[in-house]
Amino acid sequence: MPRFFIEVSYKGGNYSGLQVQENANSIQAEVERCLQIFYKERFSLTGSSRTDAGVHALQNYFHFDYKNDLDPSNIYHLNAILPRDIVIKNIFQVSAEAHCRFDAISRSYRYIIYHKKDPFLEDRAYFFPYWINMEAMQQAGSIILEYQDFTSFSKRNTQVNNFICTIHESNWKAEGSSQVYHVTGNRFLRGMVRGLAGTMLRVGTGKITVDQFRNIIERRDSSLADFSVPAHGLFLREVNYPDHIISM
Repeated sequence: MPRFFIEVSYKGGNYSGLQVQENANSIQAEVERCLQIFYKERFSLTGSSRTDAGVHALQNYFHFDYKNDLDPSNIYHLNAILPRDIVIKNIFQVSAEAHCRFDAISRSYRYIIYHKKDPFLEDRAYFFPYWINMEAMQQAGSIILEYQDFTSFSKRNTQVNNFICTIHESNWKAEGSSQVYHVTGNRFLRGMVRGLAGTMLRVGTGKITVDQFRNIIERRDSSLADFSVPAHGLFLREVNYPDHIISM
């Protein structure tokens, strides 16, 4: 049966996360409902990267199997059915063996903070009106590239076989009036990016030193990390696949 990828973008503030959950609305549930309304049959989607409640995505993917061809012009009609905070950007056929989660070679996230009141950033960045030492935060960000075991930055009760992640990019950049943490890796643990950003903010405000930040990584104890930064500052920016999957 033909397999298709759906590329989506969304604001996560109104949803419990990407995946379907009992008694809570999700991105997946809305997209499945939209497809069912338009095509008059049930769909079961598999998600690429599991964003938590309130987290946004500039790019994420689902895959599904469907017996008929899909006309790309239908994207317009599907988006008319979806809520205004979710958009389908593309639908394309892939090989029957392609898997949007397991075949992804990297994911990129960004966490945005800003320091002066701005109503246009209120639901898309973390308002943090305090002085921060960006040089110290950059040092902490670069340290992350030296490690692969991120047990300390995984929320408890997560169902994973290991805590090993390969991080290719980890840095803070000034972008306009905001400071943005950019991180790219082959995979991320539940809550990992928020834990990294929150703990680095403790470095930036002088609550812990860069050496103490390194110690938190090496201790492999999630009680030492700070996961308190809000979800609405976090964006899944990009999911990358091998060329042979996307260019089929």
